[in-house]
Amino acid sequence: MKKIINHISSELKNDLEKYNKYLEKSLESNVNLINKVMKYVIKFKGKQFRPLLCILSARLVGKSNDMTYLSASTVEMLHVATLLHDDVVDKSYIRRGWPTINKIWGNKLSVLIGDYMFSKSLSNISSFNNFEHIKILSDISRRLSEGEILQIEHAKFKNMSEDIYFEMISDKTASLISASCKLGYLSVSNNNRKNNIEKFGEYLGIAYQLKDDLFDVIGKLEDIGKPAMLDLKRNMLTLPYIYVINNLDKKDKILSKIKYYAKKNDYNNLRDIIYSNGGIDYTKQMIDKFSNKAYNQLKEFEDSKYKSLLIDTIEFNMDRKF
Repeated sequence: MKKIINHISSELKNDLEKYNKYLEKSLESNVNLINKVMKYVIKFKGKQFRPLLCILSARLVGKSNDMTYLSASTVEMLHVATLLHDDVVDKSYIRRGWPTINKIWGNKLSVLIGDYMFSKSLSNISSFNNFEHIKILSDISRRLSEGEILQIEHAKFKNMSEDIYFEMISDKTASLISASCKLGYLSVSNNNRKNNIEKFGEYLGIAYQLKDDLFDVIGKLEDIGKPAMLDLKRNMLTLPYIYVINNLDKKDKILSKIKYYAKKNDYNNLRDIIYSNGGIDYTKQMIDKFSNKAYNQLKEFEDSKYKSLLIDTIEFNMDRKF
């Protein structure tokens, strides 16, 4: 799995160097504490999945440029800002195997740094001369918030259906991945196939979130960089649980068992319930379904090295272990 993402990164080495310069410049501040936190954020910035998709989508139809790197840095800032806020809301203290900002500097600074990154992304948006770019980023900012709030709303009442679940992950995860692809594409071309690359990102983003939800059930701290079963502990129902709860006759009894085992940190029995009642297999089927839908969108493009690398991102998600 690491080989795939490392291969993609090596093929985009020069592009990533230019993108990183844009990102670092965008995050600069006259406040020393902000710069200190930003260095920590950049040091543990993860896979850079969204910037990679942005650059690959540009390369699919031409040569990447300053607008490509500006777009990539903007979507990454939006992404990291949401993570900083999520860690406070979710009371998360480990991410990617390292202490979160709120763990080191506290909730107040974590929220403020997230706000700072949102404001810097807005500064970047003001640099876009294209109205379509601005509208995409404005819509994404709204959808990211709506997706998170929708999850909290239905966690409170514990009544999430599959339809609502897919609406939620489309907003909170897939929307930004889709925007990364479309913005990269638009930085080079504005032809009709921009809709195909947008849908590619949407379907890939859904498959990506499904994989994360799967890891929450079956993953281990040392592999996924955070404790397992966190979603359930926070009353956040994901597809493996939703499928089990909504497809059994004795729904209330099963839900009571799940809550009981979660409260007791009895992960083995929790996993047994999800496994034995088809929650894991069904989630894997949905990952395959949306991965195939993403792949089908790429059929509209001529074969090229960059099309192959975009296909590799689908494989990366399907094979990744964290």
